[in-house]
Formats: sequence, C-alpha cells, structure tokens
Amino acid sequence: MKEKSSLVFALGAVLSAVGVVLGAFGAHALEERLAEAGRTAVWETAVLYHLVHAVAIVALGAWAKAGQTGCLQGVAWAWVAGIVLFSGSLYWLSLGGPAFVGPITPLGGLAFIAGWLYLAVLLLRRSD
Repeated sequence: MKEKSSLVFALGAVLSAVGVVLGAFGAHALEERLAEAGRTAVWETAVLYHLVHAVAIVALGAWAKAGQTGCLQGVAWAWVAGIVLFSGSLYWLSLGGPAFVGPITPLGGLAFIAGWLYLAVLLLRRSD
C-alpha cells in the first residue's frame, strides 16, 4: 500500500505538467488575447512561479524518501496553496477576471515564502 504522503508529491508532478500546458496555452492559444490586453507578462509570471514550485514539490518528494516525509508535507502544501492563490489569481486576472481577485495574489506569495522558510527551519534542524 502506498503512503498517504505520496499524494502531495505526486500532486507536484501533476502541477508540473499543468504548468507546462498553461505555459504553452498562453504562448499559443492565448497569445493575441493576452497581448491585446497587455497581460502577457502577468501570465508568464504566473507560469514561472507555478512551475518553480511544482518542481520543488517533486524534489521534496525525492528528499522525503530519505525520511522526513511528514515535515516536508507541510512545505509542499504551503507551495500548493501558493500555486493556487498566487498563480491561480494571476491566470484569472490575465484573462480579464474581476479585480477583486487581485488581493488574493499576495496571500499566495506569503504561502510560497512560508513554505521556503519552513524548509529552511527543517534544514537547520537536520544539520544539528
């Protein structure tokens, strides 16, 4: 039976695939729409942060195999929240979504930061 903890790390792989699809979709299918609205850079920023953190979640999964699965899940879930809130709100805004979504973006940034700081704490504790 597979560990429950594998779910979050498998989710990182799925999020990585989705990030590539959204990057290609923005570059091809949405190219004119984003350019006309002046939102190409917003879409690209969303894809960049999405992919960086999705790949980082997969890397955490590899590290978790060495033993610290439970603690690393917290980092991974913080990054998943960041992808949903930060990148998700930027995707929505770049497609002309309502402006009330804008204040959600910094919450996603805080989730990314929290995940990185939590990882730093885990690494410092492990080196003791």
